[in-house]
Amino acid sequence: MKFARHILISAFLLTLAVPGTAMSKLPFAVDGEELPSLAPMVEKVRPAVVNIATSGHIDVQSHPLMNDPLFQRFFRGFENMPQRRETKSLGSGVVIDAKNGYIVTNHHVVEGADEIAVTLQQGRQIEASVVGTDPEADIALLRVDEKDRKELSDVPYADSSKLRVGDFAVAVGNPFGLGQTVTSGIVSALGRTGLGIEGYENFIQTDASINPGNSGGALVNLNGELIGINTAILAAGGNGNVGIGFAIPINMVRKIVDQLIEFGEVRRGMLGVVMQNLTPELSEAFGLDLSQGVVISQVIDNSAAQKAGLKAGDVVVSINNEKVISASGMRNIVGLLRVGDAMDINVVREGKPLKLTAVIQEADEQTIAGDRLNEKLAGATIEEDEESGKAYLVVSEVEQGSPAWNAHLRKGDIILSVNRVPVNSMAELRKVVGDSEKQILLNIQRGRTALFVLIK
Repeated sequence: MKFARHILISAFLLTLAVPGTAMSKLPFAVDGEELPSLAPMVEKVRPAVVNIATSGHIDVQSHPLMNDPLFQRFFRGFENMPQRRETKSLGSGVVIDAKNGYIVTNHHVVEGADEIAVTLQQGRQIEASVVGTDPEADIALLRVDEKDRKELSDVPYADSSKLRVGDFAVAVGNPFGLGQTVTSGIVSALGRTGLGIEGYENFIQTDASINPGNSGGALVNLNGELIGINTAILAAGGNGNVGIGFAIPINMVRKIVDQLIEFGEVRRGMLGVVMQNLTPELSEAFGLDLSQGVVISQVIDNSAAQKAGLKAGDVVVSINNEKVISASGMRNIVGLLRVGDAMDINVVREGKPLKLTAVIQEADEQTIAGDRLNEKLAGATIEEDEESGKAYLVVSEVEQGSPAWNAHLRKGDIILSVNRVPVNSMAELRKVVGDSEKQILLNIQRGRTALFVLIK
């Protein structure tokens, strides 16, 4: 019975391709153009995608007992156990500049490597060295010796800012050590952030199969242009592809690579703000007709932001004409700028548009004043305190289950302002809260972060 069913299925599939059958009427062209095979494009891309194998070691910390003479007496030989453990890694890489021998891969593919072997499509193995890495974005740049560059073939760049959900995507890499593999799919989503995979996230999500070993491989469009570097998968149990893979957009990669070539590292500056997403509740509290943006909840003293005139409560809507949708997105924009770069910041302040210009500074030029300030209010014990001659209000206790607790106010929170009015004493607090009829908007600091909290 199973055999008969297989015959029926096979016969059905054959009708898809046999002219003259009913099923042969499936479209072989769209808008008058024949549907192409991916083979010609893939044949051009494959030589630029390489296999990367690394070997290295990590230091193993010995147990204190190893140094105990009594232990050594009864367990002779254990004191001579190796203090290093060998490591090996497999991944993929993409030749982006054959003339100069540059190959891009993921930082996690080459992390801790003492030796890096690059296997070309034709099977020849050559050595590579690390030019620089950016662990925050999981990018590494390798280079091969000049004598080996004549065998390299690179892949052209696309403009990843022009990608749209639904665009076709093809992944090329070396999954599970099987050798070069090609899979296809579409761009499922753009600008994926908040996944906790990297420090700087702006992923292209695709359903083209990406598996362990694909890391550092190419994600290309149907023109054979590089749109991203495959970096991570979302898999049940971490075992393999379930139709959700992530790639770093090539525009982001190129900016990082430029710095790795010039400096051997990425020299990120800082704007100097604490920020949070603009929620519908905050937008309503600020009296704004905005659904997207980033609220500045604290400006660090002596920072680029302070010098530019940014203030707590400003809502950032764009930077350098690029829309700012979320705090993580804004962090990505700022994180790709170099120290000394100027950035135009469009904000909304008290309902009015305002354009400011900030110059990115070195991170160590900026410090957060104090290590106190923080978050929320209502149903809590609030006391006046003083530090370095400066008065402030601190939440000393919060009753569990109270309105303050439910609003996430916690012990140690420092209240900076209420309803956009700075408060430093209980008298000021009582006056502002007393004038509020419906809701209270707090700007608080907790530890080294600050944010706005709305209490209705």
